Amino acid sequence: MQRLFKKTGIGLFAVAVGIQFIPADYNYQEEVLPTDITLVYDVPDTVLNILWTSCFDCHSNKTNYPWYSRIQPTRLLMDYHVKQGKADLNFSEFGSYSRRRQKNKLKSMVSQIKDNAMPLPSYTLTHRETTLTEGNKIILIEYLDSLRTHL
Repeated sequence: MQRLFKKTGIGLFAVAVGIQFIPADYNYQEEVLPTDITLVYDVPDTVLNILWTSCFDCHSNKTNYPWYSRIQPTRLLMDYHVKQGKADLNFSEFGSYSRRRQKNKLKSMVSQIKDNAMPLPSYTLTHRETTLTEGNKIILIEYLDSLRTHL
C-alpha cells in the first residue's frame, strides 16, 4: 500500500513539473487597435478606470497577469477564462462589431452588472479591487445605457 502511495506521489509530482513546460499564450498586445472602444467612442475617464480595473483583463487584448499566472495549472485556467471572455466580448475589437451586436453587448453588460454576474465571483475572490461598488455600477450602467441609446 505504501508503495502505491509512493508511486502515485512520484507520478503526480512528475505531472506537476511536466505541465510547467506548457507554453504560455500571453494575451497582451502593445498596439491599440483602431476598433478599440476607447478610440471608437468617447469613454469618460471614470468609466475607463472602472473598465480597466474590472473588465479589461478578460475582455480586451491587454490582460494584466498576476505573478501566479506563471504556474500551471493556474495558467491554463486563466487562459481558458480570458479566451472565453474575449470570445463573448472584446473591448479591443468592439468597434468592429455591427451596430446591432454592439447594442446587444451593451444591453447584456448592463444586465450582468445588475445581476452581479460580472466580474466573475471567482475573479473577484482573488482580485478584491475588481469588485464593482454600487457607485461604480451606477456609473457604468448610466454610461452603457447612454451609449446604447445613441447608437
